[in-house]
Formats: sequence, structure tokens, C-alpha cells
Amino acid sequence: MTEPEHGTTPTASPTDERVASHERVATGALAGWMRSCATHPWRVVVSWLGIIAVLIALVATVGGALEDEFTIPGSDTQKATDLLEAEFASEQGGVLNLVFAAPEGESLDTPVRKAAIAKAITRLESSEFKPSEDTVGLTEVADPFDDETFSDNGRIAYAQAQFDQVIEGKDRDAVVAVQDAVRETVEPAGVTVEFNGDAEFPPVEQGASEGLGLLAAIIVLLFVFRTFVAMLIPIALAIVALITAFLLLFILAGFTKINTITPILVSMIGLGVGIDYSLFIVTRFRQLLHDGLSKQDAAAEAGASAGRAVIFAGATVAISVAGLAFIGLDFVTKLGIGSALGVLTTVLIANSLLIAVLSLLGHKVDRLKIPFIRAVDDSEEARDRTPIARWGRFVTANAKVVFPVLLIAGFILAGTSALVRLGAADQGTQPLEQTSRRAYDLLAEGFGAGFNGPIPIVVDVNGDKEAATRIYERVKGLDGVASAGEPQFNDPGTVAIVFVTPDSAPQDEATDTLVDTLRSDVVPAAVAGSDAVAYVSGQTAAFKDIADQIISRMPIFLLFIIGVTFIVLAMAFRSIVVSATAAVTTLLSAFIGFGVLGLVVQQGHLLGLTGLDKTGPIETFVPPIAFAILFGLSMDYMVFIMSRIREEHVHGLDTRAAVEHGISAIGRVVVAAALIMGTVFAAFILSADRVPKEFGLLLAVAILTDALVVRMTLVPAFLTLMGEKSWYMPRWLDRVLPNLTIEAPHAGAPTPATPAPEPAGGS
Repeated sequence: MTEPEHGTTPTASPTDERVASHERVATGALAGWMRSCATHPWRVVVSWLGIIAVLIALVATVGGALEDEFTIPGSDTQKATDLLEAEFASEQGGVLNLVFAAPEGESLDTPVRKAAIAKAITRLESSEFKPSEDTVGLTEVADPFDDETFSDNGRIAYAQAQFDQVIEGKDRDAVVAVQDAVRETVEPAGVTVEFNGDAEFPPVEQGASEGLGLLAAIIVLLFVFRTFVAMLIPIALAIVALITAFLLLFILAGFTKINTITPILVSMIGLGVGIDYSLFIVTRFRQLLHDGLSKQDAAAEAGASAGRAVIFAGATVAISVAGLAFIGLDFVTKLGIGSALGVLTTVLIANSLLIAVLSLLGHKVDRLKIPFIRAVDDSEEARDRTPIARWGRFVTANAKVVFPVLLIAGFILAGTSALVRLGAADQGTQPLEQTSRRAYDLLAEGFGAGFNGPIPIVVDVNGDKEAATRIYERVKGLDGVASAGEPQFNDPGTVAIVFVTPDSAPQDEATDTLVDTLRSDVVPAAVAGSDAVAYVSGQTAAFKDIADQIISRMPIFLLFIIGVTFIVLAMAFRSIVVSATAAVTTLLSAFIGFGVLGLVVQQGHLLGLTGLDKTGPIETFVPPIAFAILFGLSMDYMVFIMSRIREEHVHGLDTRAAVEHGISAIGRVVVAAALIMGTVFAAFILSADRVPKEFGLLLAVAILTDALVVRMTLVPAFLTLMGEKSWYMPRWLDRVLPNLTIEAPHAGAPTPATPAPEPAGGS
């Protein structure tokens, strides 16, 4: 055990002189609540059944469906969208592209194939697919054999089918019916047909990823607990919390638009934290039982200590998600709020229902042991002999080597995040199993790479109808432009659209450059001296606008998240060293995750493992949402491990010994929790859509790095090197900050160690 430095906290007493955990009784409001839940468990269980019943009733009465809505306030893209919605009302319905193709080396222009395609078009124009009061329908279907829709090689053609309404999730069956009708009509003639357009989007697929995540969690929990009953508790709590989160999500959808990708994030975050938080509390409960407490006392004490850490951990996630509001994009904020629902429900259930269930179970939590595997001994003496405990002693003994080596390696890997390019990955990067990807490839083959991403220039003529023509004349011969369409005016002639087809694909940097050129040079020159106003829009422009908005707001976003979290952790641990370490190391983990995501998805290293076959940029909204989630979740591990280290320090051990005992007590849980969380995230790499794959890969890498490398190795090594200075807190800040600590106050406990005194001349 190291000796303390002169003027720091007094040398800790040996382990066997510490106050035993069962001799310390938690006090305070939270401890009183936990004792109430443990003493009256059936009241808590019945209350939660009633809450869930009320939520189900609310979903049935005021709940709504999920609907995608992306707005970018103040941007050219949004101004163009608003103008089109106001002036082209008749064209607001969804469009489904029917992409026909003959076999390689053959032509569609044969009597049999043309007849089959014509029959399919005629069928779509019949009353079978007309709009009705109950369902959406087709208002128009174009001719695929027009000169502009029939490829030069004769192999590929497309037709646009116009629906009467914007297609939403509830309209999916109507779209599928159209697709099935076309397929069954043309395929006997040897014609392949694929579909894309804004009416074709894959439904949100859930179940497979969540199931794999649960299976992995079950395996890890069985290894940790060695009993089926203990394993089932975190799984059951996570499922209940997830169900509650989804009920809240659909109630929220009744009052505001919630994007269809939100359930993926709710599942991803909800399952991970649901299992992790309950794992933390159940482990503490079993340790207290094995130390001799009664089942009610153990449940109450586990809630007062581990449950308190769970509340702080959940608060950091809430703070991080709240910071997304500073981005100024409504859909980003709502995605964050949806992600936080799983955390909110888990914290509430873990600190009430879980405590009640543990109180009812008592020593039954150790029943149904796995055969042929030795039961886990959670006593303190046994914990000190585990591999995790030995790892903690290795890290502290070799801190002077471990810390610089890991820090340098981390900075090198994090540096790869500088290569990440934000943008809009087009449908050409989606899995080949999706019809929209196959349609994209056919259209790119038949009509050029830029055909799938036209750039619409929307012109509000304001009395100058020639403005749209001047834009067209300047654009059609521009470098990087494959073709430009003549201006298309609305009926009153007040608004025109000039469609520009680039040479490059929507996701290529060359297309980004073309958008910049149009906005900064070509369009302003064409409308100079005129009252006309023009906006460059489209997918590429939209994602550029999103990126610009995110980058401009990123400083205040980061300042809020890091600043508020710093203050919360300073209150919790009464140390600015610990809170600053948490913030800096979390940033390191985040940049490592971003770097690895870029290396895989953008650079193509090990791309096949994700189920993708084509690289592309990272979607612009992924980094802020992932960062907010990651910052909150990585703080969870910091809170979990540091709460136990601080508890050991408060009750008498010096810093190095507190680190060693903290790791031996909670390290196994942190490792298990990280493996569970990482596996749950990684399971979403198997999703059909690219965006969940990106979130899953990024969060899995970052969480595993953060928990296993940063929290279990880098931070303990740093604390060991800092010694008692780890607990430094300026006296003025200690007086200002509320005394809201993670370690619950205990009757009969030793007086907590005072903060290390300030150095001479300190503030």
C-alpha cells in the first residue's frame, strides 16, 4: 500500500479495519424510499401493473403512428421544400419508380416484353389501384418507353407511378400491392422489375437484432451469476422497461411526429441500459446477502447505494440527450428524446420494481444453479482472489507504463476520426437484399451515376420568368453536370424547377462540390439584379445543410454536455480531477469509435462483416446523436466504478488501495455490463438498413473501448499516479456545489475523507 503524500488525506486503515458493509445503514430520502419498496414489495408490483395498464389505455386513445419528418430551419433546402409544398400541391404524393430490366446482353424492346410491361401499366391504371377513402392509390403511371426513360442500350427502362398522398408506414400494404402486381405480370416474360423512390422504404425491422442481443446477454449473465434466477431478473427488467418505453413513445407520437428509425434507437439503448443497470443492483444485492444482511435490508441497501449510482448514471444520459436541442434540428432532438425513454423507464423501474422483486426473492436469487459450474462467491475475501482483482493490482503496480502506452495508442486510433467524411450515403450503399438498392444500380447503369440524385433548383420568379431560363442556360454546360432539364413551371407560372443531373453519384465528393458551385457562383450570377430568388435543393444539398447546422452548433452542444456533466460528477465525487478525467477520457472513447466507424464504413476495411458491399460517407446526423448517447452511457461506467472506488476511499482506504478494492468489487460487473451493452449494439449491425448498422458499430466499439480499456485500465492507472491528488477540490467550489454525492450517507460510518488541500496560491 502506498504512503500518502505530505499534506494529503491521512493514510487509510487496513482492509480488515474498515467498517463492514452490513454494519452501515444508509440514511436519507432515497434510502427511505428504497426501504419502503423493500418493506412493501407487493404494493410496488401492483402499482407498476397499474401504470402499464394506464399507458396501454393512453396508447389506444391518444397514441399515434410513427412518421418521418426532416426540417432544417433557415436552410436553402427547407425554403425550397416549403415553396414546393405551397406551389406544387398537386404533386405532393409519393412517387414509386418502376425499374424494368432485361437479362444481361438482351433488350426490353421485344414484342413479348413490351406487351408484358404494357399490361402491367394498364393494370396499375385500372380501378384496382385507384385512391379510395380508406387507402392511398395511384393517380398516374408514366410510359417507360419514352425516349427519356428508355436507356440507350435498350436493356433498362423506368416508369414513375404517382400516388395521391405522401406514403407513410400505414400505407406500406398499398405500395407492396402495386409491386406484387407488377412483378407477377412482367416476370413470366423474363423481365426483372425493382422499385425505388420516396414511396419505397423498407419497414423498420425489429426482433432479430433484439433477440440476438438478449441471447448474448443471457450467456454473459449466466457466466456472471451462475444461476438461472439471477440471470432472469435483469432480462425481465429490461423487457418491462423496453415495453414501457415503447408505450411512452407511441403516446408521444400522438402529439408530435416521431421518425420511424426511433424504435431502433429505443431498443438499442433500452436493452443495453436495462440489463446493465439491473445487473449492477442485483450484484450488489447478492454481495450484501452473502455478507449476512436480511433480504429486505440487502434490497434496501443495494438500492440506496447501487441504485443511487444508477440514478446518477441515468441523469448523465438525460443531460447528454438534452444537449441535442442545441443542434437546432427538430428530428435530431426527437431522436435523442426517443433514445432517452429506455433510460428513463429503466431508472424508474430499477429503483422501485427491481428493489421490490429482490426483496421478495431473497436467497431464492441463487436458485437453479448451472450444473457442473462452481457457484460464484461474492464475499469480499473471494473477490480479492478473482482475475479482475489481480488485473486491478497489475494496473496499479505498473501504472507508470500502462498509462502512457494506452494514452498514446488511444490518441493514434482516435486520430483516424479526422478522416471521417460526413454526408449522405445514397441507396447504392444499402444491402443488395433491398429492392431500392437493386433499382439504384439498374438506373445508374442505364442512365448514369448522377441520375439517382438530381439536384432541383427551385426558383421563386417574383415576376421574372426568365430567371429560371438563365439558370438553365448557365447550368447545362457546367463541369460536373451530365444534363439539365428545361424549367418546369407550376400552373400560375410563379415557381419553376430546374433539374440538374450531375456526372457523379449523390454521395460523391464531386457532387458536394457541384452543389457548392451552384450555390456560391452559378445561381447568384443568374438572378443578380432580379427580384427572383432561387434555392439549390435535393438530397446532397439537404445533408450539406444538416452538416453545416451541426458544425455551427457543435461548440455549444459540446460545451453544454461536457460542462454540465463535469459539474454533476464534481458534485458526485467531490473532485474536479475525477470529473475532468471522465470528460476527457469519454471524448477519447468517442473519437476512437468514430475513427473505427470511418475505417470500416467509409474506407472499407472489414466492410463485409457489416453486411454492406459499398463504402460511403457517414450520415451527418449520426455523430451528434451517437455522441450524446455515448457520453451518457460511458459516464455510466465511470459512475459505477468510481462510486465504488470513492466508497472505499471514504471509508478509510488510500487511493491506490481504494482503486484495487473498487475494481475487485465492481470490475467483474463493469466487464459483464460492457460485454452485454457492446453485444446488444453489435447485434444491430445485422439490421437491414445502413443507419442502424452505423449506430450499432460505432456504439459497440466505443462502449467496449470505454469500459474495458479506459475505465478498467487507463483511469485506474491515472488515479494511481495521481494518488491523493485525485480527490482535489477547490475549497470555494466545494462550498458552492451542493453536497449531492453518490455514496449514500450511512449511520455509524466513519467521517468521509476531506478533499485534498489546495496547493499554495490555489484559488
